[in-house]
Amino acid sequence: MRTMTDFSPLYRSFIGFDHLAGLIDKASRADKQSSYPPYNVELLAEDKYRITMAVAGFAEAELDIQSEQNTLVVKGTKGAKDEKAAERTFLHQGIADRSFERKFQLGDHVKVVGAYMENGLLHIDLEREIPEALKPRKIAINGKSLLEG
Repeated sequence: MRTMTDFSPLYRSFIGFDHLAGLIDKASRADKQSSYPPYNVELLAEDKYRITMAVAGFAEAELDIQSEQNTLVVKGTKGAKDEKAAERTFLHQGIADRSFERKFQLGDHVKVVGAYMENGLLHIDLEREIPEALKPRKIAINGKSLLEG
């Protein structure tokens, strides 16, 4: 049994850290998200990632991938069933035939590089691109201060 946690005290006591409290709140809500469709997150190399989702039964036209701010949203929309599909009677239906929406929180400077489908799997490639201004830089040590004339 899961208990509901109230994060509202974080908003009152962490002045200026409302972004952090918001992330914790989002994480607690994301835990209740459906497990459909199943997915993997892989580390391919330093700063390169891949999300692989099992989307068997979906055509490329039925899938939509959007990246907005630090959120990646993958939607699968099943169209209306045709008459042939409506007439079928299943003894067991283990293959899901429903629409979905899956959200992923992306870290700072993580960008979607591309996406492709192969054998019923949707692969989304991601890469962290840290701007030059934020990368660490080496500071040379000189014999005397440049500020002293």
